[in-house]
Order: sequence, then C-alpha cells, then structure tokens
Amino acid sequence: MAAAYAWLLVLCSVFVCNLMKALLPSISSILSKMLQKDADQESEMRAEIQNLKREQFSISMMDEFARYARLERKINKLTDQLKTHVKSRTGHQAKMKWFVNIVFYIVQGALMISLIWKYYSDPVTVVPSRWIAPVERLVAFPTGVAGGVGITCWLVVCNKVVSLGLNAVS
Repeated sequence: MAAAYAWLLVLCSVFVCNLMKALLPSISSILSKMLQKDADQESEMRAEIQNLKREQFSISMMDEFARYARLERKINKLTDQLKTHVKSRTGHQAKMKWFVNIVFYIVQGALMISLIWKYYSDPVTVVPSRWIAPVERLVAFPTGVAGGVGITCWLVVCNKVVSLGLNAVS
C-alpha cells in the first residue's frame, strides 16, 4: 500500500524542500536576529551619534573651536565603533546563512537518499513502454521494470516541475 503512494510522498517531499529552499534567506536572517544580542547597543550608538551631530551643528566652529573639535573626535570614535560593530554583525549573519544552507542541503540530501533507498526496486508508476521508448531504461532506473518510472527519474522530474511552479508563483 505504501509503495502505491510513493509518487505522492516524493512529490510532497520535493515540494516541501523547494519551499524551504525559497525561505532559507528569511530563516537565516530570523535566526541571526534571535541570536544577536547587540542590536540595542547599535541603535543606541546611532542615536548618540545623531545627538552629537545636532549638538555640533548648533555651535559655531569659529567661536568654540575646542568644543567643536572634541565633538568631532567623539563622533569619529563612535562612528568607527559602529562600523566595527556592523562589520561584526554582517560577518555573523553570513556565517549563520552559510550554516543554515549547509544544514538544509544535508537534510535534503539525506531525505532524497532515504527515499531512493526505500523505493529502490519499486517503480513509482508503470506507463506503456512506447511512451518512453528511446529512454525506457534510463527512466526505469533503478527498478529495471519495462515501462516503469524509477524513483530517481521521478525525483528529477518532480524537482524540476515544483521549482518551475514555485518560480512562476513568486
């Protein structure tokens, strides 16, 4: 009974994997935001820089040069710290994206290999041989059943159709 619905299982698995692949950037950015603790510090630094710039703009450079120069140095120091912080955050996000992608592709590969392993000898469906005559053996691989559609061919076809469908929708 389960072998009779292998085509549906494969189609659903491929659909879910392709949907997750489309959502990977969102997932990795959400995870990096959840794991990042310094977002408040960064916004405080930006606000402080803006306040210092407003204060600097309100004083005359000619009349109060020493105060103006101190504010300028303070703004430059905070700006450098903010740049360092942003660079660190960006690196952290890139690492998180890389990690999420690697984990996804490992899970997807394990799922596809397990489906191929489970349904190795069973054809997903059997069609008349003349429909697939020139490539019958390739389509039937690994089952070897004449007119049969093997799990590997079905995975490739489902993956292409689902990815084209999801690209058309998005």
